[in-house]
Amino acid sequence: MRSIEALTPQAGADDPAGLREVDANELARYAADPAHPWWRRRSCVTALTGRVPEPYVPELIARIQDPADTAEVRRALLDLLSDRAELLPWLRHEDRASDASYGMAAAFLKARGLLGDLSAARELATLAASPWRHTRDTGDAGLDGLVDRYGAEIVVAELGEDRPEDREFRVRKRYRAGEDVTYALADPDRRVAHLAHTLATDADRLRACLDEAPTPEAKVWAACALHRLTEDRAEARAAYERLGRPRVEVEGLDEELRGALVREYGPGCERPSDPRWRLEAVCAVPPRGPDVADLLRRATAALTAGGLAPKPPVSCGDDNQQGDGTYYVIEAGGDRLLLSTLGPFVTAAEPLPEAVVRALVSAGFRWIDDETGALRVTDLCVYYFGAREPLTVGELLFYWQD
Repeated sequence: MRSIEALTPQAGADDPAGLREVDANELARYAADPAHPWWRRRSCVTALTGRVPEPYVPELIARIQDPADTAEVRRALLDLLSDRAELLPWLRHEDRASDASYGMAAAFLKARGLLGDLSAARELATLAASPWRHTRDTGDAGLDGLVDRYGAEIVVAELGEDRPEDREFRVRKRYRAGEDVTYALADPDRRVAHLAHTLATDADRLRACLDEAPTPEAKVWAACALHRLTEDRAEARAAYERLGRPRVEVEGLDEELRGALVREYGPGCERPSDPRWRLEAVCAVPPRGPDVADLLRRATAALTAGGLAPKPPVSCGDDNQQGDGTYYVIEAGGDRLLLSTLGPFVTAAEPLPEAVVRALVSAGFRWIDDETGALRVTDLCVYYFGAREPLTVGELLFYWQD
């Protein structure tokens, strides 16, 4: 049989099936020894699932309780030993709040949930409402542990409904029970309403909500949910007309810019966004975007005709050596021009010579000045370096994310 080192090579993928064939005592000894590489120890922990040798449990628990040990191993061990009731007093101790190792606070809460600690429910609900998938999954797992032990109604009662995350939990539990969730389309917190619109499954009920929902915004959410279910653009447009073509007005934002931004960001805007942006993206904006290659050719030709010698366009990802976004960089005569992929929009971080600007404008491009670029697009929330908030026209037209 191959060694643990051979089954977990430094370069290349682990062999999970091979690790499952290794004696459980050998795996436990290896996992409990912090002198071994953490990534090999974590693989050993995973291979111990369902076959933890009882004599090694105290040593493995000691690894969990050692804040100097690697967080990845500690989290894996917490998952492995999630049925060990002797962990619960330690997990509930106030000293756990001072453990700053990455991911451990959430892992402690998840373990408490799996061990049936109902007092962790509120914090788990907060995790489950996170915009980050990994954090959300951790919270869900802990809450599922509580539901498995006590039943959904007990957990719902423990949480109440004062906080948005508590109401999100209620929506998810109703969905899993096959119950109607359209009532939550009228929730005052858009994160809750957004969740309900993603979980609604009854098209006829949603059609009824177009008339019966208690608020105008809930009716828009119903129209969005209906399109999500049916993908029937004609029906969505009929609902859009029926609701009076609802849209978010942004002072100073003209139709050309609005159309480009809605096309790009409306369909996938973040949860706190006004749902009118989503519906407008389906109903009011042509689905096809500009021919980016043509925009680049035209810009290069205009700069060349203006007596400059532009370099080949470079995507913002290549220019930043990572990431991606919605613009290209064209260097010409020592200046750096930014050309949006969302339409014929150009700008520069530093002022460009008037001759350059005139050449581009004469070729059909639109110069985005500081005033226009600074317009903030109300309630259209877009992910941007960890935040999910409304951005400016300039940030959206010339967007880059690593």
